[in-house]
Amino acid sequence: MFDRDKERIKRAQRTGQVDTLIGDKVVIRGDISFSGGLYLQGRVHGSISAQDPGAILTVADNGYVEGEVRAPVVVINGELRGDVHASERVELAGNARVQGNIHYKVVEMAAGAAISGRLLHLETPVALPAPEAGEALPERALLLNTATA
Repeated sequence: MFDRDKERIKRAQRTGQVDTLIGDKVVIRGDISFSGGLYLQGRVHGSISAQDPGAILTVADNGYVEGEVRAPVVVINGELRGDVHASERVELAGNARVQGNIHYKVVEMAAGAAISGRLLHLETPVALPAPEAGEALPERALLLNTATA
């Protein structure tokens, strides 16, 4: 069952399927919750969140969002003012203008894209094996960033 869902999600992401189109003359004031593919050419003043693990939000070059965005895949070529939370991938095209933090697993950024905020990588937690009875807990490694500027 889960394998079929994963395959459906991958197929939808590859095809760039668009289920909902918000045209360039549309202004929405309020939150949007969507599934599938949402292609935004207009303006949204409110948060946008995906309910589907295979959902894709595309903000076209004329698109504008003022609010938080949460979706597995976010493609931006317009303007976005707010934080972006992408559980899978963020693509920033050449005309992308983002004012806010971007939380991502994988990011792709084209020349010309601009970000006023921070890029924050989503770490996947590593599961430690459970200790057996009478066994001491394993020490946790402390990772330090020792790179110099």
